[in-house]
Amino acid sequence: MTVIRDSRVDEPPPRLRPGGTAPAASTGADFDEIYHAHFRSLTIQLTAYCGELTQAQELVQEAFCRAYARWSRVSRYDDPVAWIRRVAWNLAASRWRRLRTAQHFLRRQREEHVPGPSPDRVALTAALAQLPAPQRRAVVLHYLADLSVSQIAQQEEVPEGTVKSWLHRGRAALAAQLAVTSEVKHHD
Repeated sequence: MTVIRDSRVDEPPPRLRPGGTAPAASTGADFDEIYHAHFRSLTIQLTAYCGELTQAQELVQEAFCRAYARWSRVSRYDDPVAWIRRVAWNLAASRWRRLRTAQHFLRRQREEHVPGPSPDRVALTAALAQLPAPQRRAVVLHYLADLSVSQIAQQEEVPEGTVKSWLHRGRAALAAQLAVTSEVKHHD
């Protein structure tokens, strides 16, 4: 993403972080670097959560647009990427709720949307969709985003033990779902 900056606009002086240390100097180049370094990985995470690449790209792009609009503030956070990730996940959750509402409406209208099959991807997406949302988020963030249990706990604002429980239950449920899917494929 090429960002056009107006050199006449001065950045406000940086605020101190908790603990009294000043953040590293923040420029538009920092935004470009973060964008190029993290757009792909965030898109992969959201694709696994949403099940659709183009939708994930739109969500991540929107999160980066929101970060750019607030970059003078966001760049001072200890971890600006965590803020961008959180915005993208919140956008995904909002979109998910809107989609669910639309699907309920379509069912009431006796119209049913049937996605086209694509074997392994459909199996994994279906298995992920069966997980409760907190378990699905934990599995995607841990295994695709390579976030630690403590990072997920911080993002989700829950104790680490809760994240460990979500991961354990999520893995067990995925294994069971995918084993059933594999058995069905071999019997056909």
